[in-house]
Amino acid sequence: MAAWLDEVISAEPLLLPGHAACAGCGPAINVRHVLGALTTATPNHKIVLVVPASCWTIIAGVWPVNAFGVTVYLTPFASAAAEASGIKAALGLRGEDDTHVVVWGGDGSTNDIGFSTVSAAAERNEDLIYVLNDNEAYMNTGVQKSGGTPEGAWTTTTPTAAPREGTKKDVDRIMAAHGIPYVATLAAGSVPLLKDFRAKVARAAELEGFRFLHALGACPPGWRYSTDQSVEIVRRAVESRYFPLLEVDAGTWRITYRPKHPLPVSDFLTTQGRFAHLSEEQIALVQRHIDERWDRLGRLEAATSIQTEGVTT
Repeated sequence: MAAWLDEVISAEPLLLPGHAACAGCGPAINVRHVLGALTTATPNHKIVLVVPASCWTIIAGVWPVNAFGVTVYLTPFASAAAEASGIKAALGLRGEDDTHVVVWGGDGSTNDIGFSTVSAAAERNEDLIYVLNDNEAYMNTGVQKSGGTPEGAWTTTTPTAAPREGTKKDVDRIMAAHGIPYVATLAAGSVPLLKDFRAKVARAAELEGFRFLHALGACPPGWRYSTDQSVEIVRRAVESRYFPLLEVDAGTWRITYRPKHPLPVSDFLTTQGRFAHLSEEQIALVQRHIDERWDRLGRLEAATSIQTEGVTT
């Protein structure tokens, strides 16, 4: 086993046993590795986790109980990025600049209800690490559609008689357009993908300014699959290019994982009941949109690489 993975397994838990997450919760895996990678990359830093209304305000526990091995601050839906900015400023006034202030927000609070404060914090280039925990719907309140819900997916507000139309909000390009230092997508779907995941968190840890990490979080009750399949489903999401792994570092786009033998998107969609109603024609349309997005990412990568080379020569 790789030395870095031994270190992960032996590390002091930053999400403690007995928390209230569902069995098979994908984001529970993600949060362990975000916090663990930050601790490994910057061992002298403290962490304050800012959590807007979501499953994770429940999972964190009711004071004085705390499921995390770090300080947690709970906020209303819309204000996490603003409150995190205030926390970071207050810590700076106290001389505690060696503290990572990390927002752990869902797709609803990030893409929709709280987007104005996220965008404002990014525009000011606040010194925050913002993690989008993307389980692709409002799961805590009953699986309602969000701006992160993919096309064709069942939710309680987009039933199978009228499946969700249109592609999900391209939040990574939106955040990159703010000119922030770092944007990256993360997926804990296999050891190679996990290594990519933790390397990106480590890169975010060494930078200053607003850093945006977008982690895919598989959700058994919302996505309708068996609780033992979370890691495999995330792996298929990446291998089918449904969820591309990329980073935008100082404006330069880079695809960080290219599947050698890309899976058809049907191999991902058919693992989940939320897509069970889709016809072959609808699945073919999803595949076409995925292929188009992958081609667009390739063009962004090529274009920004050329620009970077032009600056350095």
